[in-house]
Amino acid sequence: MDCLLMRHGIAVEPEDWSGLDETRPLTDEGKKKVRLVARGLAALGVTPTHLIASPLKRAQETAQLVRISLCPAVTITVSHALEPGSSPLVFTTFLATLPESSVVLCVGHEPLLGTLAGYFLCGHTSHHFPMKKAGVGFIHMPTLPRAGEGTLRWWCTPAQLRGLAQTERDND
Repeated sequence: MDCLLMRHGIAVEPEDWSGLDETRPLTDEGKKKVRLVARGLAALGVTPTHLIASPLKRAQETAQLVRISLCPAVTITVSHALEPGSSPLVFTTFLATLPESSVVLCVGHEPLLGTLAGYFLCGHTSHHFPMKKAGVGFIHMPTLPRAGEGTLRWWCTPAQLRGLAQTERDND
C-alpha cells in the first residue's frame, strides 16, 4: 500500500472566522496553491486509487481541488479517522479496510499527519515529521499498514511541489 499524507491548504485564520472551526474554509490563496501542488503531484506521477479526507471543510476543499487535477474518477471518502484528535491506531484500522494494492491520498491536519508518519516509519508516534499546509509525504508499506513497516519515499514542501508544477509547465 502506498499512502500519501497531505495537509490541507491555507485556511482562513481562526481569529478571522466567526463560524465553527469545522466550517473554516480555504482562502483564495490556499486554493490557488493547492491547485499548483496537485499539478506537482501529477508531475511526480502520483495516481491515487483512493482519496480520503477529514470531515472538516478545509480538508474536503483541498481534497476536491486535488481530485479535479489528479484523479477525477476517484470519489472522495470522508473519514473521521483523519479529523483532529484521531489517532494512528484509528487511522490504521481504517486503512486496513482497503486493498493492499491501494494508492491512498489522505487529506488531514497537523499534528495527526506527522504522528501518523512517525507511527508508520518508526513504530511509534513521533512529532519529528511536521508538515506545512499543502505539504505531502509519500510512505510505502509492503502490505497493509502496520507500525514501523513503512518506507519513506519522499517528503515535499508545498513550495517544492509548486516548483515541480512550474517546471512541468515550462517543459510543455
